[in-house]
Amino acid sequence: MLLRVRVTLPDRPGALGQVARTLGVAGADIVQVVVLERLGGRAVDDFSVVWPGANRVERLLAGLAAIPGVQVDGVWKAIGAPVSGGHDAELLAQVAANPADGLATLVDAVPGLLAADWAAAAIVPSDWAARSGAPRPLPAEPGLSLGAEPTVAYASWRAPTPLQLPEITPLRARPLAGPESTHYAIAPFGRAGLVLVVARTDEDELPAAAFHVTEVDRVAQLVRAAAVILGDRLDAAAVPSAL
Repeated sequence: MLLRVRVTLPDRPGALGQVARTLGVAGADIVQVVVLERLGGRAVDDFSVVWPGANRVERLLAGLAAIPGVQVDGVWKAIGAPVSGGHDAELLAQVAANPADGLATLVDAVPGLLAADWAAAAIVPSDWAARSGAPRPLPAEPGLSLGAEPTVAYASWRAPTPLQLPEITPLRARPLAGPESTHYAIAPFGRAGLVLVVARTDEDELPAAAFHVTEVDRVAQLVRAAAVILGDRLDAAAVPSAL
């Protein structure tokens, strides 16, 4: 299976190689390394590795924990092959080529780009935060009026049913920690209360990492570009189908 391993390590010569050797000894085949951050003598790196299903992940975690100065921030299953920033332009081209299905195209593709579990486009009323801070299930029917509950405009195939969200207003791009060990990244489209929600969930012995600020920025850039491409089509997502 394909795993994403996020580690914080000393930003010094040899540290990255030591982590890579430890991954190899544990049985992991490294297929991609992405540097998320280098600041204050520390670095945050994402390793995409092919991990033998018969091996227990505890062996991997124990090996990394034994390296001085290394902290494991998360280990989780990744969907599909590793992808880089070049796929963002390809995704936006697909959205522009078929704007009628542009929102669905974006929502379906984002989990794969960020090694996330699922994504959804939700329509959030402006006064939701004032009414309750507790997570609530979202109705599956599109359409929203002032004072109503949030609705789902579109959700990717792995999104849970019924869909529950943490309090995400005010709408601005940021990471969030939700219930049941779920990590979120959210980014508003700037139209009709529409917001893209991307989620990762802990799974048994695999503690997923929270979304890094660079990942949130990536989601926000995709959303802003899609909003320009789709324009008024996004406003239609907030209109009940009966109208």
